[in-house]
Amino acid sequence: MRLGRSSVRKMSRHPIVGLVAGGALALVISVVLVAQSAERVLYVSVWDEATRAPITGLGTDAFNVREDSARREVLRVTPATSPMSIAILVDNSQAATPTIADLRKALSSFVRALDGIGPVAIIGLADRPTILRDYTTDQKQLQDGVGKVFAMPGSGATLLDAIVETSQGLAKRDTDRAAMVIVTGENREYGNRHYQDVLAALGKGGAMMHALVLTGPGSSQLNDEARNRASVLDLGPKASGGTRTDVLTSQAFEVKLQELAAILKSQHRVVYARPQTLIPPEKVEVSATKPGQAASGAPARGQAIR
Repeated sequence: MRLGRSSVRKMSRHPIVGLVAGGALALVISVVLVAQSAERVLYVSVWDEATRAPITGLGTDAFNVREDSARREVLRVTPATSPMSIAILVDNSQAATPTIADLRKALSSFVRALDGIGPVAIIGLADRPTILRDYTTDQKQLQDGVGKVFAMPGSGATLLDAIVETSQGLAKRDTDRAAMVIVTGENREYGNRHYQDVLAALGKGGAMMHALVLTGPGSSQLNDEARNRASVLDLGPKASGGTRTDVLTSQAFEVKLQELAAILKSQHRVVYARPQTLIPPEKVEVSATKPGQAASGAPARGQAIR
């Protein structure tokens, strides 16, 4: 039986139409999937829990990223190379007098270890937040700033004010990652800010708070200032993706700050996928997947909802 031309034309036309339609559908699906997700960036440090030694060269399987408890897919991991703004807040109030020699020695080696990571500022807490050295990468100027760290007689610490003002300054800087390093004892607080206001300012500044706290005999006050200070030093590092380290003697300042410098300089740039949503997540968490490893980090500044 012979087929007419019209039949041949009909048989040949339909498969082509089917292929075109199928291709168009695949293209639409692809576009929709791309539109439904966006890439976000985290800067994350990973270290050995036992030794505090930083761990580098990790891949996508080393990180667990969650937004409001929802697991997110990690797309890429590379070494972090962009500049990091670092503000060092130093308690130079009268209560810090016995620790000043150890503190200056530790700060001197700390700023040397930070060389190459980005601009560093040194801020004193005595009486009111005071810039001892504004943001710079010049090592000589930073060492001169360390040389200005003296205990001020008759002064009290204003840590809460310093965190707020430093956060406001960091918010104006254009680096996409930042850290706030606090070195203090359990001294009396003379700032009267509520801890929630301080944490809100910290969040807007986008800096990871790292607190090094000398514990032991200190203020025995149970007033609002003491409670707000304690809350910030406890919650600030957790909320901002930083760390808190307690030491029993000021002689440990140098070792702990060297460990922190190594951790800051070994960050990973973690790119993950977030589904498009009208409501941004309230919490972004990152952890290490391998036992014995710890991780902390925060979204790139200025792009947490980009």
